[in-house]
Amino acid sequence: MTKMIQCISPVDGRVYAERPALSLPDAEEMAARARAAQPAWAARPLEERIALVQAGVAKLNEMKDRVVEELAWQMGRPTRFGGEFGGVNDRANYMAEIAAETLAPKVVEDSDKFRRYLAREPVGVVFIIAPWNYPYLTTINTLAPALIAGNTVVLKHATQTMLVGERLTEAFHAAGVPEDVFQNVYLTHDVTEALIGQRAFNFINFTGSVNGGATIERAAAGTFAGVGLELGGKDPGYVMADADLDAAVDGLMDGAMFNAGQCCCGIERIYVHESLYDAFVEKAVAWVKTLKLGNPFEPESTLGPMANKRFAHIVRDQIAEAVAEGAEALIDPALFPADDGGAYLAPQILVNVNHEMRVMREESFGPVVGIMSVKDDEEAIAAMNDSPYGLTCSIWTADPDKAAEIGARLETGTVFMNRCDYLDPALCWTGCKDTGRGTALSALGYYSVTRPKSYHLKKVTK
Repeated sequence: MTKMIQCISPVDGRVYAERPALSLPDAEEMAARARAAQPAWAARPLEERIALVQAGVAKLNEMKDRVVEELAWQMGRPTRFGGEFGGVNDRANYMAEIAAETLAPKVVEDSDKFRRYLAREPVGVVFIIAPWNYPYLTTINTLAPALIAGNTVVLKHATQTMLVGERLTEAFHAAGVPEDVFQNVYLTHDVTEALIGQRAFNFINFTGSVNGGATIERAAAGTFAGVGLELGGKDPGYVMADADLDAAVDGLMDGAMFNAGQCCCGIERIYVHESLYDAFVEKAVAWVKTLKLGNPFEPESTLGPMANKRFAHIVRDQIAEAVAEGAEALIDPALFPADDGGAYLAPQILVNVNHEMRVMREESFGPVVGIMSVKDDEEAIAAMNDSPYGLTCSIWTADPDKAAEIGARLETGTVFMNRCDYLDPALCWTGCKDTGRGTALSALGYYSVTRPKSYHLKKVTK
């Protein structure tokens, strides 16, 4: 019996979309088509592959109104924010701009005796398992360099944003990318693991939970396929004594609450120098009270529902446990009447928190943040490192040298100063500890989807 995969809309709880999952034989046939199509795609000139990827992104931009509406229905983001097109365009364009230089052979010697150089070749078939929270952005991070480098791509998108894969393939196929070169699929977990174990793919990029990443690693064990994992996060912010207080409040609270807190690099815990703590908390509370929780199609809504009511349930439990353990909740949920006990969840600020509380240790991925006072940099560094995760950190100060000095001691993939919740396509997106491993974006992003090949050509026989 065919299994149906369903997207339940957080807006009204109805089944918004459903598609049949591929059987294992059908999935194996799909993977075989991707494998067969790869050599011809790689044989095309690099300039042609770049142009087709850029044309695909342009076609996607033509679907903006449709995409924004579908995102609101699928994962609850307010339509006022207009989708993810700015980031998608920036990242795809940057990866296109650096492709020729990054993928060019690195010549060691070209003399009358030897030609020695290091080339990069596509790995083959790239499998992207994409998340729902920023479904287009997270996909383009790997999709653009993978196709440009000469790989074929199979995309399995999260059930919550299942239509995203259809829109991406629709756009890229309309631009001229062959259907077997870029395929969107609906797969169950067991079929996904079976394909990985059968060496159907040469590189697997997964963005999701720590448990999901561990499952992918186990499935790939012994296949020698490359694996890139962006997993959980509990990103900290540190407000130093010399910080611009208003800028810190605005930046960090937006980083904590935007997209209902459902951001890979969202701010989930804040440490404030004791000299600014009271003022920061007061201004943070005032900032949150300006938010409007409501239907994502209403233009005044700045917070929509969380993507699924079970995600909101996790956050509610964390808040309730923290309060029972002595934390103080500073936001009265009554200020947000749209909070329905389900997917619609009022934002919350917690103080009197500590690192024994789940809300300060486990990923929340919702509109809640804990704020603690620290007496100096040493206490802040210890607190920021006291986490199983390491994706980004955000330091607020007037001193870039000090920020770099502190950043060097932090267990994290990216150090931000005076900003947060951002991806710079020229810099590598990576993490450490339980956040996972792998590289995306920047020149290093091409290294994940290519392999080195050495050439030692001797021109003489003696």
